[in-house]
Amino acid sequence: MKVATSIVLGRQAQPALAAQAVNNAMSKAGITSANAVILLLTSEFASNPQAAIKAAAKAAACTQVTGCSATGIFTEEDWVLDTPAAAAMVFGGDIRLELARHNHDQQPLLTIAAPSAINSIWLDHHVRYGGISGDVTGQGPFSVWQNAKGDVTGHIETFISGVRVATKAAHGLSMLSTPKPVQASQQFDVQQLGKYKALKSLQKAWDSYRETSEPLPLHLIMAVYAESAEAILQGNYHQTTIISCDEADGSVTLAHSLPVGQYLSWALRDANSAQADMTLAADTLSTELGSLPDFGLLFSCLGRGPYLYDGEDLDLKVVTKRFPNMPLLGFYGNGEIACINGQNQLLSYSTVLSLFSAL
Repeated sequence: MKVATSIVLGRQAQPALAAQAVNNAMSKAGITSANAVILLLTSEFASNPQAAIKAAAKAAACTQVTGCSATGIFTEEDWVLDTPAAAAMVFGGDIRLELARHNHDQQPLLTIAAPSAINSIWLDHHVRYGGISGDVTGQGPFSVWQNAKGDVTGHIETFISGVRVATKAAHGLSMLSTPKPVQASQQFDVQQLGKYKALKSLQKAWDSYRETSEPLPLHLIMAVYAESAEAILQGNYHQTTIISCDEADGSVTLAHSLPVGQYLSWALRDANSAQADMTLAADTLSTELGSLPDFGLLFSCLGRGPYLYDGEDLDLKVVTKRFPNMPLLGFYGNGEIACINGQNQLLSYSTVLSLFSAL
């Protein structure tokens, strides 16, 4: 299969980095022009990426250049944060990027969005996988592009023709509590969970997990929820972050409102669980495809990767070890998109892995 990647680092955000990444990838793929390119640029390019996009299109001899700027980017060879860089995946042979309106076979749509462009109107339609660019705050001048030019809508959607695709999200959560029904809530505040105030429930879950008196690490704890306890126990849940806790009334404020009757468990973002979950995702996808994948795309939360694993991206290592020499491209962003149980979800602190094999 004529698919390959390359990543090029530099001291400044120069268009030549994008051209070199494309040229290197085409050389590895054994092609002199590309059908299409996925081009990723670091945040140093974010405010004015057009010159680099144009340079990539010229090097590839095609205008089908799709991608985004992101805080960090990676291929199977290396990952980059806080350094100007460009990464490219080139497609030759029978593999192409196609416009979503030509998706007559209802292929899953590769979807990339800037932080300001997220909305349920497009998220809820069609099966999707992808990610949200942006920094840890979800802000910044991050941009997306398609057809070798910036897209003013702030999000792009395309599909890869000539392949089978399988996608799975890896949450990397260790459960702290069994599911309990939400007994009282008001907008984003969960007030009563089971027979306890929400905050007391959270504190009890943490105390039973840690024998020492460490304070609640709210930045590492997630609320996972579903319509039944069984769904959570089977892993079929949604997840959201904790915004704050109110010791006065015992409520916990979440980033997503939960009505009374939903079931909720507290869970911890944990490096060991994350690595095990990533390994399971890679194995499951390989089985689902029925063959070894020819290439992959990986969308990782900025809160994972090197920041979760003490300066090493063990998620990336899991994939490259499981599929040696497989072309892989991805970025660290501010949200991940995957279709779970028939519903597109915008995830946080997760990775979304998509693997592809030729038809």
